[in-house]
Amino acid sequence: MSERRLGVLGGTFDPIHYGHLRAGEAAETALALDEIRVVPAHDPPHRALDPKASAFHRFALCALAIEGKPGWRLSDGELTRTGPSYTAHTLRALHAEGWKPSQIFFILGSDAFAEIATWYDYPAVLKSANYAVVARPGTTLQAAWERFDPAVVADPSVSEGSTGFFRVNAETPNVSSTDIRARLSAGLSIDDLVPPPVARYILNHRLYVGGPPSAFAQGATADRESGQHDQSAAVNDLHGKTEH
Repeated sequence: MSERRLGVLGGTFDPIHYGHLRAGEAAETALALDEIRVVPAHDPPHRALDPKASAFHRFALCALAIEGKPGWRLSDGELTRTGPSYTAHTLRALHAEGWKPSQIFFILGSDAFAEIATWYDYPAVLKSANYAVVARPGTTLQAAWERFDPAVVADPSVSEGSTGFFRVNAETPNVSSTDIRARLSAGLSIDDLVPPPVARYILNHRLYVGGPPSAFAQGATADRESGQHDQSAAVNDLHGKTEH
C-alpha cells in the first residue's frame, strides 16, 4: 500500500483568494495528494509589515474558503505558536505527528520558490519535505528554477524515501492579496477574486477598508445575516477538522 501524501498550503492569507486555492488544487491533482493542510501564518517573517487583518479574521476567511472541499483541513498550528512563523518549525511539528518528510509536499508559488534560499534554516529545511512549485503570474517555473541549485537535495525519482522538488504546470489567476486590499480600499468589487462567502465576510466585518461604506459595500452587505451564517457555519464545522 502506498503512503499517504500530505499537501501543506501555507501563507499569510491576508486575504485568501482564488490564486491560493487554484495552486492547492493544481498540486492536489498533479501529485495525487490525500490531504491538504491550510496553515495561516501568525507572524510571517518575510513581510515588512504586519498583516492587515487579525489572525482571527484570517483564520475565519480560510475556513470559509475551503468549506466543502473534501480532504482540505485548516490548521491553527502557526497561529498558536509564538515567534516568527517559520516553515521549518511547521514541518518539524508535522514530523512529530508522524508524517515522514517524503510524505509531505509543501505547496508554494514560483515567486516564493525563487526566494527560498533566504528562508530560515536553509538548506536544511529542504530535506524536511518535498516542495511542489506551482507557476505564478510574473515568475515562470523556468525563471524560478534558474535562481536555485537543485543539487542541494536528492532526486526523489532515484532515491527512495528522499525529498525533492516537483514542478506543477498550471494556470493560476493573476491575483494577489495586495491587489484585493487595494480594490477594497477603492470600493471596488472583489467578487471574481475570492469565493463568495469570503467576500461577504470581508465586507460584513469591514476588513481592509476605512471610512463610511461605499455604495458597492452597502449593496454587497445587504444580506448581512447570510454572511454571518456563513462565518458561523464554517467555523463551527471546523470541530473535528481543525488540526492543532
